[in-house]
Amino acid sequence: MKGLFKSKPKTPADLVRQTRDLLIYVDRGPDATRETKREEKMTELSKLVRELKSILYGNSEAEPVTEACAQLTQEFFRENTLRLLIICLPKLNLETRKDVTQVVANLQRQQVQSRLIACDYLEANIDLMDILIGGYENPDMALHYGAMLRECIRHQTVARYVLESEHMKKFFDYIQLPNFDIAADAAATFKELLTRHKSTVAEFLSKNYDWFFAEYNSKLLESPNYITRRQAVKLLGDMLLDRSNSAVMTRYVSSRDNLRILMNLLRESSKSIQIEAFHVFKLFAANQHKPPDIVSILVANRSKLLRLFADFKLDKEDEQFEADKAQVVREIAALEPKEGP
Repeated sequence: MKGLFKSKPKTPADLVRQTRDLLIYVDRGPDATRETKREEKMTELSKLVRELKSILYGNSEAEPVTEACAQLTQEFFRENTLRLLIICLPKLNLETRKDVTQVVANLQRQQVQSRLIACDYLEANIDLMDILIGGYENPDMALHYGAMLRECIRHQTVARYVLESEHMKKFFDYIQLPNFDIAADAAATFKELLTRHKSTVAEFLSKNYDWFFAEYNSKLLESPNYITRRQAVKLLGDMLLDRSNSAVMTRYVSSRDNLRILMNLLRESSKSIQIEAFHVFKLFAANQHKPPDIVSILVANRSKLLRLFADFKLDKEDEQFEADKAQVVREIAALEPKEGP
């Protein structure tokens, strides 16, 4: 008989409101006398979050409906549902945390009347980034908060806030955390911050050049950890070879200390580190305005470098690599020592 009296289906906005009410309840903290009621509410909350996820992503039977997604998104950012979700995440079970992470990620891309309203909300609630970044210090939360953080920094203003905050310095330590999964997640976020928004990144690197590259060189490129060194030299190449960072690149390749670090990386036993280091080293060799101390280091190490490049081959043929290598060899072979200023 029950089926005859089905209640009217809930709208996406209703689902968000009910989720918000339950999150407010969860946030208030445990009430020892009502443990059973609390369990029921947590189960109901998990079910609601699954429904939100199903509206945003669709399911095995149906694709997401644009209108429903827009309604859900509008209600979600009308009040503090995102803040509550982030704050309450540690109190939820693992499956619900995963669902919440996917919901938050999807909402960053949802447009309402051609606007990414998540961006406006985050600008007004930018302190939420402090909570997400701090998540790297909590092993249970790190991967969930890290995934949310990467989605939030798709918005340029949010990425700028993180780049310009004190948190940026913490990434040099997070990338080297002993937990491999968390360190890898932090490295993925760090890379996203330094490659996604070209103009913002160029401005950040120019303004913060001295401390940033001092940390980058000593903590990452000279790290005792092989994976950290490999990722760092690859990301360095990506940054310096990006046209928008040309001023930073010119400055980087004019430093003898940077050159020494790259030459040490060229001598690593790991082929992949050697190859990534070569992509940065070639910028030093190609610089037409090499300072005298750079020239003298290259001249002093000329025979070793030429020997190294003679045996330097990729596993599969790569015309561009061979052309770059030939150019570097020509540049080094033709160098004449310069008189200092």
